[in-house]
Amino acid sequence: MSRQRKWYTWMCGHPAPCFVLLTFSFVAFGKLSFDLVHLFSANAEYILDNGWIGLVEGGLQQFLELILTACAAMVFYMLFKLCEQALLERLRHRQE
Repeated sequence: MSRQRKWYTWMCGHPAPCFVLLTFSFVAFGKLSFDLVHLFSANAEYILDNGWIGLVEGGLQQFLELILTACAAMVFYMLFKLCEQALLERLRHRQE
């Protein structure tokens, strides 16, 4: 926990790198999550239409890759929220 607090404190003290990281994580989240719901529904439709053969022919692998992509998108979203919170904390203390 102490290491995490040090990193957060560092982010609060260095707004420029924090803003760059915020921007990068926003773009990465957007790219990874773009059209994810459509891909999940297309994968489910493929598996339902083709059954077991659909799973064997790549439907299961694609589903697992979509799950992994969704997890990566959530990591970038959490990083975005952490950077946002650090920048807001800095602004809040600046106004006091």
